[in-house]
Amino acid sequence: MDRLETRELVYFAAVADQLHFGRAAEDLGITQPVLSRAVARLERRMGVRLLNRTSRKVELTDAGRTFRDECRSLLRRLDLAVRRTQRSAGAPRLAIAVRPGTGSGLLAQVLHRHSGPEPELVFTHDPAGAVRDGAADAALLCVGSDDLAGLRGVEVGEENPVALLRHDHALAGRAAVTVADVQGEPGYRSHCPEVGLDELMDRVALGRLVTVVGSAVVDRMPSTVAAVPVTDLPPTTLALCWSPTNAAPGLPALADSLAAGASPVRSVPS
Repeated sequence: MDRLETRELVYFAAVADQLHFGRAAEDLGITQPVLSRAVARLERRMGVRLLNRTSRKVELTDAGRTFRDECRSLLRRLDLAVRRTQRSAGAPRLAIAVRPGTGSGLLAQVLHRHSGPEPELVFTHDPAGAVRDGAADAALLCVGSDDLAGLRGVEVGEENPVALLRHDHALAGRAAVTVADVQGEPGYRSHCPEVGLDELMDRVALGRLVTVVGSAVVDRMPSTVAAVPVTDLPPTTLALCWSPTNAAPGLPALADSLAAGASPVRSVPS
């Protein structure tokens, strides 16, 4: 068998995460038929069925679950290799891992207080893991729900949950909603796609996405998007965390500038 391409790993990982070809294709910026053919071709090349497909759902086979985990590991190691190579060239940028839809707006406010070079943002559903394996220098984490063991950090703020909806959506005029109100809406996603805030807003404005995010995004929300408070979810305390062994240039200065106006994260050893 010929060596697999990185693109094939990315495609399969997206489908494995979403268990839905349409949503995965949208995240990847390609059409659903192109993605479906690519995954089918991958299965033929490997000689293994990775997915069970029906008209109603997509499920991972045992082999598919194994390959999903391997893909995640390989892609993360590739990102790490790129960062290490860039750092060895003498022109590194700090990388901050952010969970899509959580803290993006707040992080923009926080970084406004930082006078150093603008960090690179890494969007991932496992920001703590990105710090631990070196794919990111720091991460914006949720105190009380993310695993902060072995990390240092400072609290940078608190966010209340809001539902993002197209401005003319039937729920957009409400004073508040519950999770149950939005779960049945077309385009609802319990987890935001791994994209930047601008693209996230574009998808909501186009009516392709309904999701729950932190309230700090409201300051950067276009008029075509509405944010409605979600009453049955608690607020989230966010902290910028990093590994105490990380020697990345610029990290101490970033930590100092944040600590000047923030509280230490008590659950993280100092």
